[in-house]
Amino acid sequence: MTGSWDVVIVGAGIVGAACAFECVSRGMRTAVVEANGIGGGATAAGMGHIVVMDDSSAQLALTHYSQTLWQQVSAVLPANVEYEQCGTLWVATDDEEMQEVHRKREVYAAAGVATEILDGRMLADTEPQLRRPLAGALLVPSDAVLYPPCAAGYLMAEARRHGAQFYRRKVRSAHSGKVRLDDGTQLHSKRIVIASGADACELVAGLPIKKRKGHLVITDRYPGFVRHQLVELGYLKSAHSSTADSVAFNVQPRKTGQLLIGSSRQYGAEDAAANQHTVAAMTARAQWYLPKIGELSAIRVWTGFRAATPDKLPLIGHWPEDDSLFLATGHEGLGITTSLGTARILVDTLEGAEPSIPGAPYLPGRFAGSVVRA
Repeated sequence: MTGSWDVVIVGAGIVGAACAFECVSRGMRTAVVEANGIGGGATAAGMGHIVVMDDSSAQLALTHYSQTLWQQVSAVLPANVEYEQCGTLWVATDDEEMQEVHRKREVYAAAGVATEILDGRMLADTEPQLRRPLAGALLVPSDAVLYPPCAAGYLMAEARRHGAQFYRRKVRSAHSGKVRLDDGTQLHSKRIVIASGADACELVAGLPIKKRKGHLVITDRYPGFVRHQLVELGYLKSAHSSTADSVAFNVQPRKTGQLLIGSSRQYGAEDAAANQHTVAAMTARAQWYLPKIGELSAIRVWTGFRAATPDKLPLIGHWPEDDSLFLATGHEGLGITTSLGTARILVDTLEGAEPSIPGAPYLPGRFAGSVVRA
């Protein structure tokens, strides 16, 4: 069996689903291939934080752009996506971290992101469960949360409603304008988009991507325990380290009343089983900030593997080793946030249009000189 398409997308996590949605919106005949169903993998394992991040100017531009796109679509998202603009509090423990609060506010203001500085008293009034005393926090009201698997499901359902074809098959190879499936089907397209997260390395040799394992814990229902996404400012130093394993305080309230407790990062860990030492360190970190969280009941622990690049920026655009290959991967822990922005930039590239934000920082070709061949 064979088929010819304007674009074939490999991967139906939230990035692949967003790309499919954007492609059909532009009138492209689109096929999507995913062996494990829609919204699985790193998407199912993710926290669902729609957050503006500023590790670099390129990261800030992409996260802010994509968050704006999420805000535009939020009114039509179904209830099961659980979209809620709860805001983020970047929590400062001391005067040194309050200096980071002020720096961060200036960077965000220059990018047009509204923020508010809270002193220690204001922070205690806003989130009474936090330990006292703390120095203060930066509030980013535009940040939101959602339930990633259902968000991906919505985007794929819309793409299919407008004509996208979904193949639940394993991809054996994807190159030179051909995608070969495990049942012998061949899909032909001059534009093949690899949006399969860390698994992209199985199809494209030499990608500068490493797996980064993360753990999450979810509690039973405790409505109102916290009202904002709470993140320690140390997260910027620890969880986003390029090489070292780490844990950081990151707690998210869900519409269900449950709390998601994160976060951890591990390199070189191939085993999907939860590591009890890591979970203990992560929950101890959360309890330092929220002393009473230790009294809550946890109901599940899980892990996932994120696709990380050396410069912590995704790969979006043409892969220079194959004229037919385009990449939408390498988002690490920001795939949920940046999925809509990634799709816009990618499809602008496919159409030869100029993206709304500069796409050069995300081009895979920035690593072309360091491609590692088997």
